[in-house]
Amino acid sequence: MSAGMSTIFARSTAPGRAGIAVLRISGPASWDLVRGLTDRPLPPPRMLVRRNILCDGELVEIGMVVLFEEGRSFTGEQSAELHLHGSEAVVRRVLRELGNAEGARLADAGEFTQRAFLNNKMDLSSIEGLSALLVAETEAQRRQAMRILTGTLREKAGAWRAELVGVLAEIEAVVDFADEEVPDTVSPELGARIARTASAMRSEGQGVADAEKIARGFEVAIVGRPNAGKSTLLNRLAGRDAALTSEIAGTTRDVIEVRMEIAGQLVTLLDTAGIRATEAVVERAGVALALRRAQVADLRICLGAVPEGLKLFEGDLVLREKADLDVSAKGFGVSGLTGQGVDRLLVAIGERLNDRVAGAGIAVTERQAQALLAGAEALEDVRNMLEAGPGQLEIVSALLWRAIQATDQIVGRIGVEDVLGEIFSQFCIGK
Repeated sequence: MSAGMSTIFARSTAPGRAGIAVLRISGPASWDLVRGLTDRPLPPPRMLVRRNILCDGELVEIGMVVLFEEGRSFTGEQSAELHLHGSEAVVRRVLRELGNAEGARLADAGEFTQRAFLNNKMDLSSIEGLSALLVAETEAQRRQAMRILTGTLREKAGAWRAELVGVLAEIEAVVDFADEEVPDTVSPELGARIARTASAMRSEGQGVADAEKIARGFEVAIVGRPNAGKSTLLNRLAGRDAALTSEIAGTTRDVIEVRMEIAGQLVTLLDTAGIRATEAVVERAGVALALRRAQVADLRICLGAVPEGLKLFEGDLVLREKADLDVSAKGFGVSGLTGQGVDRLLVAIGERLNDRVAGAGIAVTERQAQALLAGAEALEDVRNMLEAGPGQLEIVSALLWRAIQATDQIVGRIGVEDVLGEIFSQFCIGK
């Protein structure tokens, strides 16, 4: 593919003052571009060497150069990287020099990754894992992204495909060689193999809902009556004064949000208005907002008695508020002022959130879920038809092909042209 492609370049590290900036170049002219920027011979591939970087014959930088031969680079093309000092002036000057070269242009968003896909260096599921890794904020998100990036889903899909191709071969043997010494019915063991594969694919597809929770994070609402210590607790959990605190009831009107990591999960803590009946128009609006946000949150932490109008769900926490005021009282209490009970609260939150994503599998996107569930549905139809008798084996073969195609869709071998642009557009330029 490389011979007909233009050479692209871009900065792959974040802009701004930094210790280093990496410029990536990919395409048939990449090595020639580097040769034109240096005053010494090119180094052997995959060896990082120090070189003077020249633009119009002027020394603009002393950096590092590394080359990658075709088939051994991220994109699969002949490629190069320039490791420069993170000076904006240096980076702009070198990018301008590259842009002046014939046949070279600035890369589009995600174009390096797109070329890796087109050159069979990555499958689509791995690309989706890479996209998730680039935006991962928590340990759970990182682990989730790495599983799919390193090919775990691809390996599963490949194993399912191989199993189904084997099943299809046996069924087609019955159809094609009915007059020869081949059994005219399929074995019960064949049906069991289909059932196992269908169950595995359906389970993985249904696990996407839990995987999406890891990716998007959870909302945890701190609720209760006025002056229950909600804002103080939020500030304690956040480690900073995120919310205004006061002994005057009704201080909090809006919902205050703080993002943090709890037990490896991304959590947005919500500090809500104290829930009570009130004639004050602004406070009443704040109470209504608090109730709406609390009811759709993933978890509620209620400080003190449950106020009227608040509905709690299984797993929600009801804690004794301002536990520092009565250390002898029984029950799970918490104090944002002193930190009493906060460590225990964090453990309880983490346990509940991790329980809610216990069913998460490897698949992480709705596209993958649709392919998995479509394949499982086709296999379940196959099993039902086999149990009904051998008279519909031609239809069974067609359904098996549909399931096999679903495994191909998971990794992007077929039927993904309509989603490629959207996926690659989410990457930054330089990736």
